[in-house]
Amino acid sequence: MSSQNTNPVQVNTNNTRRTKDASSTCKKDSASVKKRLQQELMGLMMSAEKGVSAFPEEDNLFFWVGTIEGPKDTVYENLKYRLTLEFTSTYPYDAPTVKFSTPCFHPNVDEYGNICLDILKEKWSALYEIRTILLSIQSLLGEPNNESPLNVQAADMWASQNVYKKHLLGHYEKHAKPTL
Repeated sequence: MSSQNTNPVQVNTNNTRRTKDASSTCKKDSASVKKRLQQELMGLMMSAEKGVSAFPEEDNLFFWVGTIEGPKDTVYENLKYRLTLEFTSTYPYDAPTVKFSTPCFHPNVDEYGNICLDILKEKWSALYEIRTILLSIQSLLGEPNNESPLNVQAADMWASQNVYKKHLLGHYEKHAKPTL
């Protein structure tokens, strides 16, 4: 039995016949990925999720720009962040590359916008959608994993929410606000 994250195009079979050459397979894969991304876009547009959104940049379905608002009742409340989502022709079998484009001071986000989140790495599932990713990142803002920090300074400050919030708001005013 194959794994839910196994790309059926990449699975080796014992069949001796090769069905199609690599270029036609790649085109077919891109078409199915585009169809999936179009369905996810429609789902996002129809959903009533508050504080998260994402749309393809111009006409490129493989590159999206997302927006996340800080969760209510957290130090991130009323703050807004942009992210980029890049998809390959192996999506949804492989996770997209997701990064903050708005500078974000957070224990699980480094200075380059990289995010340490298990569902974007080893816990990725082909069942996840863009909406799931955005909601998970939004949740991560208020509930960081300090056991696996990319930003040690932020992780150390997290215990004192008043100190953290003061630093966060200063960082946001200086670095993030001008990019929005």
